[in-house]
Amino acid sequence: MTARSHRTKHTGRKWSAQVTRNSNALDLKKGVFAGSDPKKIAASLKRSAEHSRRRKSSPYQSAMSMLTFYINRAGKDLPARRKRVLERAKDNLRALFHKKRTTSR
Repeated sequence: MTARSHRTKHTGRKWSAQVTRNSNALDLKKGVFAGSDPKKIAASLKRSAEHSRRRKSSPYQSAMSMLTFYINRAGKDLPARRKRVLERAKDNLRALFHKKRTTSR
């Protein structure tokens, strides 16, 4: 194993958690994605996105991007139950911003 591949495996594993914690676009409430209520998750993301002065896109796009990023980075390690909660949070986020789903799942 080369030094590079070893370093990548070792240090590259937690970069997505760092992005979630230190996002330059949103100041997220600690543990926002750990909740079990999709409405609370969506409301927290909406609040964070609307109060952010550093985001580069609309509050809706910023909030949805962060939620999608979290789901995608968790990948196969995300239990089905957690994924269902987070997917419902997406639906709630759309409702809070009065948006319609554009594609089917």
